[in-house]
Amino acid sequence: MKAIDPEIARQLAAELPHDVFVGVVRTFEADLARLVQQMVDALKAGDMDLYRRNAHSLAGAAGSIGARRLEALARQAMSPDVVAATDTVLELANEAKAALAELMSLSSADPPKV
Repeated sequence: MKAIDPEIARQLAAELPHDVFVGVVRTFEADLARLVQQMVDALKAGDMDLYRRNAHSLAGAAGSIGARRLEALARQAMSPDVVAATDTVLELANEAKAALAELMSLSSADPPKV
């Protein structure tokens, strides 16, 4: 795993019932899509405050699920550099896809034996 911290992923998968873990992944997927889209929309509208607020929310969501690189990129997106924002949102979208793919593979695996 590269997009998700394996330690956190293992802990989540081991401590949560499988159906709850799947629910967490699905919620993260929905939040991820919504937040990235809102960042893109805010960027197009020139609303950097909204862009940064969504980046902050994305950083929190990514951190809680162990997507460390995505979290770091979201924190980078909170900087006031408007020029870098366009590049950052593209990186965020790519990293979000990678994190989600890893989480989906974990959630589709058999539940851990207790």
